[in-house]
Amino acid sequence: MNAEQETTTYPEFSTQTQEKSSIGESAHEESIDWVRSAPFLLIHLACLAIFWVGISPVAVITCLALYALRMFGITAGYHRYFSHRSFKTSRVFQFVLGWLGATATQKGPLWWAAHHRHHHATSDTEEDAHSPRHGFWWSHVGWFLCNKFHATNYRLIPDLARFRELRFLNRCYVLPPMTLALGVSALGWALDRWFPTLQTSPLQMLVWGYFLSTVLLYHGTFTVNSLAHVIGRQRFATKDDSRNSLLIAMLTLGEGWHNNHHFVPSSERQGFYWWEVDVTHYALKALSWLGVVWDLKKPPRHIYALASGQANRSN
Repeated sequence: MNAEQETTTYPEFSTQTQEKSSIGESAHEESIDWVRSAPFLLIHLACLAIFWVGISPVAVITCLALYALRMFGITAGYHRYFSHRSFKTSRVFQFVLGWLGATATQKGPLWWAAHHRHHHATSDTEEDAHSPRHGFWWSHVGWFLCNKFHATNYRLIPDLARFRELRFLNRCYVLPPMTLALGVSALGWALDRWFPTLQTSPLQMLVWGYFLSTVLLYHGTFTVNSLAHVIGRQRFATKDDSRNSLLIAMLTLGEGWHNNHHFVPSSERQGFYWWEVDVTHYALKALSWLGVVWDLKKPPRHIYALASGQANRSN
């Protein structure tokens, strides 16, 4: 079944529920919620255990592989699909993208998409949840840890909220990362038991494969909020401070072409030219050849003429 086809409505998304989930306005809600933020902080502290569990090639490879795989879950799933619907897929693969994105431990797909849509509607204004104009700390991580933006605004995502499995993921967003943590620990146990020469263990794989990989993933993703509106160049004149940065694009599998993206948010491809590295686009293109995804939206042809004209005027 195409993921665009379900049209059932659900009573749980009443006006009262939506009002409760709307973004709060009171200033006291912007302080860090230390109780809710405890898992985030503990994941960071757990990385210190690398000094006790040691290092092995298989642990490092697992850390990097899970960083890349889960970054794809964020960039292709949470961002380009759920937030912008820049391509189409089946309902099954839609759930796969949601689950994979949730393993990044950045809350549920509906929460993420709702806040990102709000960001585009209010980019770099006072209403923007994570504009660098509010300070580096706030845009990088402060907004993510406070009460003000904890709720999911279902009014912004009616196209997604109609899928019961996505609502399940959004409610139980801790389930995918917990499953991943148990999975890498089990892998460490199996490798230690049957391939002892690899010199790994369940705890080592947990620390490198989940904790360290997740922390790197947090801050790699967050650079798009805190730095992609500060460093780089502006090809297009937008109403915000979005910029293009190769460095951020390399860290985030292509999300660093942020000025391109803010100028044409609906485009699946964010690196508009061949030299603008966009690994997420390459992967989605390969999946389209297999029929897993389709209707990848492209930047309009006139965009290239516009970009060329602006470049000529700036020279």
